Amino acid sequence: MEKIELFVPGRLCLLGEHSDWAGLHRVINSGIEPGQAIVTGIEQGIYAEVEKNEKFIVQSDLPSYHDASFSCEMDSEKLREEASAGGFFSYVAGVASYVNECYNVGGLKITITRMDLPMKSGLSSSAAICVLVARAFNQMYRLRLNTMGEMNIAFIGEQRTPSRCGRLDQACAYGVRPVRMTFDGNEVSVKPLPFKKTLYWVIADLKSHKDTVQILSDLNKCYPFAQNEKERAVHEALGHDNKIFIDKACEYLAQGDNEALGRLMNEFQVNFDKKVAPASFKELEAPVLHSVLDDANVRGLVYGCKGVGSQGDGTVQFLAKDEQSQSKLIDYLNNERGMEAFPLTLRPQQAVTKAIIPVAGFGTRLYPATKGIKKDFFPILDEDGLFKPAIMVLLEQLDASGIEEICLVIGEEEKPMYDALFAPLSEEHRSKLPAEKRFYEDKIIKISKKITYVYQKERRGFGHAVYQCREFTKGQPVLLLLGDMIYESYGPKSCMSQLIDAYEKTGLPVVSMHSVPLSDVVHYGIMHGQWENKEETILKLDAFCEKPSCEYADEFLGNVRKNTRDQFYAVFGQYILTKEVFEVLETDIRENHTSGGEIQLTTALDKVRERIGMMGLLMDGKSYDIGLPEKYRQTLCEFGKGKERES
Repeated sequence: MEKIELFVPGRLCLLGEHSDWAGLHRVINSGIEPGQAIVTGIEQGIYAEVEKNEKFIVQSDLPSYHDASFSCEMDSEKLREEASAGGFFSYVAGVASYVNECYNVGGLKITITRMDLPMKSGLSSSAAICVLVARAFNQMYRLRLNTMGEMNIAFIGEQRTPSRCGRLDQACAYGVRPVRMTFDGNEVSVKPLPFKKTLYWVIADLKSHKDTVQILSDLNKCYPFAQNEKERAVHEALGHDNKIFIDKACEYLAQGDNEALGRLMNEFQVNFDKKVAPASFKELEAPVLHSVLDDANVRGLVYGCKGVGSQGDGTVQFLAKDEQSQSKLIDYLNNERGMEAFPLTLRPQQAVTKAIIPVAGFGTRLYPATKGIKKDFFPILDEDGLFKPAIMVLLEQLDASGIEEICLVIGEEEKPMYDALFAPLSEEHRSKLPAEKRFYEDKIIKISKKITYVYQKERRGFGHAVYQCREFTKGQPVLLLLGDMIYESYGPKSCMSQLIDAYEKTGLPVVSMHSVPLSDVVHYGIMHGQWENKEETILKLDAFCEKPSCEYADEFLGNVRKNTRDQFYAVFGQYILTKEVFEVLETDIRENHTSGGEIQLTTALDKVRERIGMMGLLMDGKSYDIGLPEKYRQTLCEFGKGKERES
């Protein structure tokens, strides 16, 4: 029986609480500013195994569940009754009821295997479980939802419970990274945010009391139209002022200026206390919160601090100065203030500075030419007019894309060939070259200093070759290229740079794609998914299918684009791999999980896609095959002329 593993993080609202429901009132009063918030997924979350079942079941052996479980027929009315009754399982019932009403699905058995996300801590454990259920239905029943679609279903499901959550809670659907959310009436947009420096947060339960229902009731009285100065101040704080704070926070995150971000948190809290708190003074006066915010022992360890969620005496967040300050603050709050504090560390996404090219192999399809020369040394006439080994075309493009280290996977017997390529010419030989070729000789030597070799002693498949580079990656994201292909961009950015940009935007493994006609799908691995962006260039993948029949692809694998017939997308030949891919490959090798007798990269990618998600990028360019005689001849005729054809 098919079983998948899922992880969904909790979320922390850094700035902009209350603006989600305030922005909703624009459907009545267009004079209200759209809401803005910065929300991030966190490292802690919920892990689960999912499989199909006749019923809808949620269970766990974890101590926090106290042997409790939930089981219900896939009956919308019964599920809605469970949702309206309240309690933790009401959230999963709410999502399941909505999915059952709108889609043709069966049941699920969801087993929570791990949960390190504290409940009732302002980190939206309820939203995380709602997103997890929506994602489980999406993946198991191929509902073809993108991330926003999963987020919307999770929101509607939670709305069917007594909770009445806001729209920003489900931002955890976007993973462990900060996003900027905009709330314009019923419309919600999400934009991932870059940040350059590790953020050392501390979250603490104030061990006091607040009435969230009363806070929201009082503040909602100020909308949709402000009737007095107090209500106008709330509109201003959650609208105009909030946008200014969000704009500055995005700037500080991008610059890595944590100190300025902390000051901004302090200013945000002062503004909230001045303009919002009077509208619900009994709850938002928050004496316990402010005693902590004003504590000199705390102030010396942090850049800034503010209330969390609906504010009040519930939870507080701090931006500590560094890891040591974070630890000291937690000890102080736990031991001296009698509060429950814990760390949340948000690390910036590592830049892609490494690349892998597997080139080990006999090149039997190009025999007998490969008896004398490796296929990656076959000559290519490049755009600059130089006739160069194909591997140098790849290495130059990697160098121009900012790649600092390159790992070549080769056979042990092949090392002398590369040594010869990268060895400096004799002075006599060099002196006979024209100036432009002496310059290129210098480039070869420069690039050679970036090269590391890994030997593939056994030929056990593409996935096995890639895995040989695990130590080289050191857990960092890595760009993978096919050694028997070269690439040509139609725009100003190289194909490698396009892929790196997509990874930086999404934070997930990325597979490059190009369109192929339906008649050719039998020759490729074909991908399917849902568009994540308006430009329809980034696809959230929900299926890989290796060499499908035309009939199957036509029915199940067509991707809809604006004003076009279904498009079918095959791998372009470039990937951004993350540590999760190497972890799966390690398991597959250890347990000998093979397909056709080989360790397959595609199999590992599909497992990672299920667990954390994966994106496909539609490339603005073309890949050229040099691994087949007829394809190599075509490459010689066409490479370097793509931009001419596009223009």
